[in-house]
Amino acid sequence: MTKFTTGDDDHVGDDYFLDSGDKIRYFLETDAVDKDGSLNREKQKAVNKIGHALHELDPAFRRVTLENERMRSIVRDLKFHHDPVALQSMVITKQQQIGGEVPEHNDSTFLYTDPPSALGFWIALEKCTALNGALSFLPGSHKTTPITKRFVRLGPGKGTGFEPLVSPEEEKAVEEQSKGEYILETCEPGDLVLIHGSVLHKSERNTSPNTRFAYTFHMVESPPYAKYDEKNWLQPTEAMPFSRILPPGEIVAF
Repeated sequence: MTKFTTGDDDHVGDDYFLDSGDKIRYFLETDAVDKDGSLNREKQKAVNKIGHALHELDPAFRRVTLENERMRSIVRDLKFHHDPVALQSMVITKQQQIGGEVPEHNDSTFLYTDPPSALGFWIALEKCTALNGALSFLPGSHKTTPITKRFVRLGPGKGTGFEPLVSPEEEKAVEEQSKGEYILETCEPGDLVLIHGSVLHKSERNTSPNTRFAYTFHMVESPPYAKYDEKNWLQPTEAMPFSRILPPGEIVAF
């Protein structure tokens, strides 16, 4: 298993991670592993997240994601996508005491399409509070914060990194205009949070005695409405292409 890190300078990018798009794999909290690589706590309390094909391979999560008429109704009502596909599903455990901070980011950086079309579906499995790392959002940032970089594969054996889409000066200007007061969103078990691909969001470290489990997956637009970038870290495979949300032949018109 691999430790999961999220910083710009040390984001995970080994083969265990890169090949997980069509598998169910376990990623560890950084603070759950000693310098010699040994776990310093029970393994069930050391996991950071489980991903990234739960929606395809696990019957329970498949029912929620791909076989759920209520989910299809949300897609039709939102009119955000014409023909969405599902990808990158995860259970995020946010372990008690050591659940790592997730810094400010937007999801289209990691699941880039042209034009940007990522939408996150985040379902609380436990109570989410200010103490155990509930999500925070920068209101309106989906309208003011363009995508300035992409998280990409750097090539065989080179892991992952960020590829700029704008000049350093433009990125600095975007960072300045994106400053503001984040709003904490507490949740009850079963609450669904929809996360626009451009909205800035984050979560703090979990220092409480309680876990903060959540299930999340993403939708992106499919061709011809958008092009999924071939440099993205997560790629469809011949054995597991991205699955459509809507029934065959149905397209959302808007």
